[in-house]
Amino acid sequence: MKARNLLLPMGMVLAIAAPAYMRTQDASTGDLEAVKAQFVGHYELVIYESFRPNGEVVDMNYIGRILYDEHDNMSAIGMPKDLPARARESSELVQGGFAYWGKVSFDLPNGIVIHHVEGSPTRGSWPGVDNIRYFEFTDEGLLKLSLKNAEGQTTGTLTWRKIES
Repeated sequence: MKARNLLLPMGMVLAIAAPAYMRTQDASTGDLEAVKAQFVGHYELVIYESFRPNGEVVDMNYIGRILYDEHDNMSAIGMPKDLPARARESSELVQGGFAYWGKVSFDLPNGIVIHHVEGSPTRGSWPGVDNIRYFEFTDEGLLKLSLKNAEGQTTGTLTWRKIES
């Protein structure tokens, strides 16, 4: 008899709490789907800024593209604007920039997009690594992806503009 009395209140708690939990799950799933939809598209790099420990902001003078698709895939490529000129001036192989691809996931409470690197011809150590980027969509429709160090300080920001079809 005592066990039944314990089950009844627990059942009532579950009956009351389950709809609230399901609404929370639906809301976060809806938020995730909305964020994913906002990411989908091709972007061009507007500016890549590096933030030095002394407070100096350096324009890295890069061009690039990033792509997010509706199947949770991404790819990114970027290079210094002066790379072709440097290559013309040298008989050596001149390299620079970044290129990689992989799957994408999100940590919405922390404003993070995670690039799960599957391959990178420019960084041999990146496959299998998670490139964590703190994201923000600006009022101007730009996508800002920031890198942070272990202390949580922003060390760089890549600002992207969606390429209209």
